[in-house]
Amino acid sequence: MELSPLWLVTNTASGSNTEAAVDELAASLRAAGCGADRTICFPDEDLPSPAELDAAGVKTLAVFTGDGTINAAATRLEGWGGAILVLPGGTQNLLAKALHGDVPAEAITGSLASGSFRRIRRHAVRTSQGTGLIEVLAGPGAMWADVREGLRDFDIGAIAETFGNALRETREGPGVRLVDPAAGKPDGYRAIRLAPDGDRMEADGYDSEDFSDMAAQGFAILVKRDFRQGPHDELGHFDKVTVSSSGPIALMIDGERREGGEDEQLVCDEFAVDFIATAPGRD
Repeated sequence: MELSPLWLVTNTASGSNTEAAVDELAASLRAAGCGADRTICFPDEDLPSPAELDAAGVKTLAVFTGDGTINAAATRLEGWGGAILVLPGGTQNLLAKALHGDVPAEAITGSLASGSFRRIRRHAVRTSQGTGLIEVLAGPGAMWADVREGLRDFDIGAIAETFGNALRETREGPGVRLVDPAAGKPDGYRAIRLAPDGDRMEADGYDSEDFSDMAAQGFAILVKRDFRQGPHDELGHFDKVTVSSSGPIALMIDGERREGGEDEQLVCDEFAVDFIATAPGRD
């Protein structure tokens, strides 16, 4: 399977995108026989469109960024005939882990060099405010995404303000209920997490006590989106759900903050672009 020509997207604001790390990655791509013909430094340069990639004959777009930028790049390319190579260039790197396992970028390029990779399609969670390739968090708990923005910008004032807002809304803001199909607590949760799992999405509910306990221990777990470490209710697997609240529903889509309506329908279906995967497992 031919990977070249290949373009590379980086983001200096992402967790692992130091100049040295980008140089090392570029060298490992060259060693694997698929060196980057062009490097795009987002956000200083625009993310490429399908037409732009096709005009240049690009077969692979490598994205060495965090999950938020990967989401932006991939959703812009849905329907493109090439493939996206996701590399761990952020903090959590959840999509890279899903495609390759918890391994460094050099291990992934090593698999490319040996031919141990394949193109796959994945399912995603669609919302009115965007598509989640990894997860969507709905409810007051999603406001912790605002804290993450302050951390990324090293804005102490913003961190203090958003932390207070997030904690208050998590404890006191209107909860969110899974209403169609009805599942979980009738009074709802402080957050419902929906994530692709094969060709369906799994739903987990977190109540106020769970989130308050986590906040009391420090907000690192929430800010890093490590929700699975906390106690939660497993609500089931679904193709489509509707969540409802008495106020606008805060959303966190692949770590990025959005604002929904009082009722939000979430649908799990195939995401129309190929990804390069090196980890064994189901497609």
